[in-house]
Order: sequence, then structure tokens, then C-alpha cells
Amino acid sequence: MSSLSVRFLSPSLPSSTSAWPSSTRLAATQAERPVELSRLEPRVEEREGYWVLKEKFREGINVQEKVKLQKEPMKFFMEEGLLQELVNVPPEELEKAKVTKDDIDVRLKWLGLFHRRKYQYGRFMMRLKLPNGVTTSAQTRYLASVIRKYGKEGCADVTTRQNWQIRGVVLPDVPEIFKGLAEVGLTSLQSGMDNVRNPVGNPLAGIDPLEIVDTRPYTNLLSQYITANSCGNLAITNLPRKWNVCVVGSHDLFEHPHINDLAYMPAIKDGQFGFNLLVGGFFSPKRCAEAVPLDAWVSAVDLVPVCKAILEAYRDLGTRGNRQKTRMMWLIDELGIEGFRSEVVKRMPQQELETASPQELIQKQWERRDYLGVHPQKQEGFSFVGVHIPVGRVQADDMDELARLADTYGSGELRLTVEQNIIIPNIENSKLEALLKEPLLKNRFLPEPPLLMKGLVACTGNQFCGQGIIETKVRALKVAEEVERQVAVTRPVRMHWTGCPNSCGQVQVADIGFMGCMARDENGKPCEGVDVFLGGRIGSDSHLGDVYKKGVPCKDLVPLVVDIMVKKFGAVPREREEGED
Repeated sequence: MSSLSVRFLSPSLPSSTSAWPSSTRLAATQAERPVELSRLEPRVEEREGYWVLKEKFREGINVQEKVKLQKEPMKFFMEEGLLQELVNVPPEELEKAKVTKDDIDVRLKWLGLFHRRKYQYGRFMMRLKLPNGVTTSAQTRYLASVIRKYGKEGCADVTTRQNWQIRGVVLPDVPEIFKGLAEVGLTSLQSGMDNVRNPVGNPLAGIDPLEIVDTRPYTNLLSQYITANSCGNLAITNLPRKWNVCVVGSHDLFEHPHINDLAYMPAIKDGQFGFNLLVGGFFSPKRCAEAVPLDAWVSAVDLVPVCKAILEAYRDLGTRGNRQKTRMMWLIDELGIEGFRSEVVKRMPQQELETASPQELIQKQWERRDYLGVHPQKQEGFSFVGVHIPVGRVQADDMDELARLADTYGSGELRLTVEQNIIIPNIENSKLEALLKEPLLKNRFLPEPPLLMKGLVACTGNQFCGQGIIETKVRALKVAEEVERQVAVTRPVRMHWTGCPNSCGQVQVADIGFMGCMARDENGKPCEGVDVFLGGRIGSDSHLGDVYKKGVPCKDLVPLVVDIMVKKFGAVPREREEGED
């Protein structure tokens, strides 16, 4: 790709860089853990442009792999007319054959379309690609126009990967929606199933006075590689499982590197700016793991080549049996970090990879900042305003208003965050007072929300998601509101909700996490409940939380959370007025 030769501007270097040791390279043959040579045979091969699992490795594969083998999902994008043929089939006909049911329930996820069979039959959620969470007013207005036509069935969510998901889409509208997305510079391609998810970066990239590096050029390069500039990158559309990537640009670690399959950590080596690499972070119902160092450093020029090498090692060698054991960390465990690294080295352009730099640029002792509210930018005379989007849910009118505010007061740009909030950048200081008086910011999307609302995150839950065990978004708001009525807190407490063990709401990184499950009430009857997690941390001292209490009925949560707030977070019970319930 021509983009690999792009020249990057590095952050200013400390004067002592010339005294750092010369670079060191490791060859692939230096892996310490012995691995059977047969285990290192690639399990996939290229056939007619698509990557296919070899016959000898098909025994014991999971259902999703069988669906991919039966019919290549990317053909709906690559072969003209195939999607239109599916769109023209009446819904009742689609249900008659397993292959067409699998088309709408599984294969269309490669195009970013998720059939909501269980709770919104016949309607789809569409997941976009939005590298670094940066979007424009024109893009936001277009998405608003799409969901508006679906009435109460249509809405949008800010996701925990700095992304938009729109809801209510019906299949006959999809070809026209794809055209509209392309016109405003958006795509939903390769955003679901066994593909690379949206590249995450610093939401304050380019405007933060204290940033390490502007992550936008890097996340854009990654996104261009991942989808081949929205044309489809068939070399990485048949991974064993989903795969997450982020580029860190802040001391605050807004990007959550420790829960990504690949995280680029800014570091300098021999006076040159680049990145140390973390690999293998993930959540799943059976296991959660923090990313581990690969003992590797790459310059900015090798940003995409090393991503490509890691993805190809995972594609070639990852197992495809039990879906709970197919994330990349399982392969790293099997080969050992040295063995995995050597497989990455084999796939690098020059078959070499430098060892990690000891000069990471991230400050270890750093108090994570709050981006909500008004903050000065590095550009003199300008500020950004972070606004709280309650559990990330917006309607069409909200999106139109956000776009208007971005145009009127800023530069026509919005930034989405992994905490499901939105930042309006590039606001002239003289316009701040008028912006803060806007009804949307005074009544709905507050720059200064209550403390317990600031860190509130919730996945979709069973309102739309077929895997959701409990309702999350409305319940998260109600619990937070009631707890705040009963206790006073002096600092934000991050509460995350996820409707099932897949942990899209990332409960393990929260101060208090709620994972949906079925519980039993005081009469022994089944009811919606949660497993409660405590102790998750983000930032330089990141740590995954542990289960505190299992199977708590949702109706019993408020007193439990109040007790946790008082005992663990220094909250003080509020004095109640006489007669108050």
C-alpha cells in the first residue's frame, strides 16, 4: 500500500535520546518454547482470492466456521448483484432454507449488519467504522436521516469502541444506505464477526495540550489497511475470532490498551519515535485477560506491517474449535510469547523485529483527567466541550442537534469516546457561553452531569440484543439516580453494565460492574439479576476487577450499591426528609 510510506511527525524528543543504546533485533529462530513444526503449518490457504480453511484442519471446527465454509460471507460485498438478490427475496422465503437464514443471521455481519431476530425480527443493527471516533456533522446528519424513517424502531448508540451503531434498518433499504454512507465517507464493512473492530485512539487527538502524539493519522492508516480503503481486505476477513486494536496517544490511557488484542504504546528508540506493542487483551464469557508485552518496538513506518504480520499469524495458526478458546491470547498461551513473536517476525517484510524500547513515553504516575465539561485546547483561543450522553443512546433529533452545534460553534466535527460520550472540539472561546446555554446541553446532554452519571456505561441489553439476558440501559440510569439520591459521593465512581457474559459493557474495567444473569428472588423464582464486580481500574495502574457477589436480583441492587458506595468509596448517606420513601 502506498500509505505505508507516509512520513510521520514525531513528538519532540528529550535531549538525552542520543545516549540511548543502539537497536536490537531478534530473529524468528530465537523462540524459547519448543513447538511441534506441524503446529506451525498455516491452517488456511488462498483460493480464488479468498482465504479458506484447509480440509485437513476441518475436523472439530465450530458452527461459525462451517457457515463460512459453506458460503463465503465477503461475496455479498465483492460480487456485484449478490446482495441485491438477497434483498429481493421475500422474508418468508429466506426462512425456508438454512443457507439463506445463515445469510441474514451470520454472513451479513461481515457487512456490518446484525439481524435482531429475537427482539426486532426483520430489522438490523448496522455498525459503522469510525477510526479514532472522529466524525463529521454531515455524517451525523446522514445517520440521523436513516434512523428517523424507522420511527420508534430507529435509534443510535455510541459504543465502547468509539463508534456508531444505528438500529431499525430493514434489508430492502440496505443498498441505498450503503450508497449514502459512501457519499459521506463512511463504511460498515468488516465490522462484525471474525474481523478487526474499529481502531480506537485518543479522543482528544490533536487538541490536547498534554498529548503524547496525535493518534488520528495512525488509526486512519490502520482502518485503511483493515478494509483496503473500504474495498474489502480479503486477507484478514477469515480470522478465528474478532480482533481489537488501539493506538495510545495520552498519558490518561483513554484508549484502554490493556483490553485490546494489539495496543501501540508510544516509545522512543535511538532517538526515533515509535511504539512498543502489547498483545492479547480480551473479554469473553469464560476468560478475561490483560494484554501482555510482545517485547517489540516498531517505528511509525512499520505500524501497518506489524499489524498485518500479527493478524496473519493469528489467521494462519489460531484454532477454530470451541469459540470460547479462539481469541488470540489462547494462541499466545499455546505457542508461548516467544513462539508467537517468532511467528510474527516470520511475517514481517524483512523477517526482523526490534526488541521493546525501555523509553516508553507514557507517564506511570498520572491522574486520569476528566474530559467532560469545558477544557482549553492546545490551539490558543479554542476549547473543547465534553458532553455526557446517558448510556450512549441518541435519537435522530439528538443527532441533528449535535451536528448543528458542531457546525455553529465548532468546526463541524464530533468525537466519540469509549465511555459512550461525545466531545465537541474547536470551539472559539468567545462562543462558549452561547453554546453552554443551548437547550440540548442544559436539558439532556450535560457537560457537567451528576458524579455517578459521569462514568456510567451500558451495553444494548435485551431491548435489542439476542444475547442480552437482562435490560441494561434504562435500569443503569434508574439505579444510578436512586443511589445518588441516597448517598453523596465526592468523586465519580465508574459503573458499567453488560447484559450477558460477553461483556460488551466491559464490566471488568469498572469500579463497580454489573453482568447480567438469571437469579432467584426471595421466593426462589427466576428473575433478572447480575453478578457484581469490584475493583477494575483504568489508566497507568490498570487492573481487571473481580466478582464481589453473584446472582443478585436486579430489584435488590440499590441497597447493595449504596452499601458498596459507603464502605468502598467513601460515600456519605444523605439526610432524608421525614416521610420520604
